[in-house]
Amino acid sequence: MQELYAALLLHSAKQPVNEENLKKVLSSIGSSVDETRIKALVASLDGVNIDEAISQAAVAVAAAP
Repeated sequence: MQELYAALLLHSAKQPVNEENLKKVLSSIGSSVDETRIKALVASLDGVNIDEAISQAAVAVAAAP
């Protein structure tokens, strides 16, 4: 989960969400770096509009009973 938070932090800072930057963020907070999770996250975000995904998630939560 920390990898996802790091990706959102990078995105909000207008920085590229890539393996190198994710490793830097996680290392800077003293967290362990799991290469497999980082590679999987970067691959799953390839071609994804993060702003659009966040707005769609917010709508889904708001629509929940």
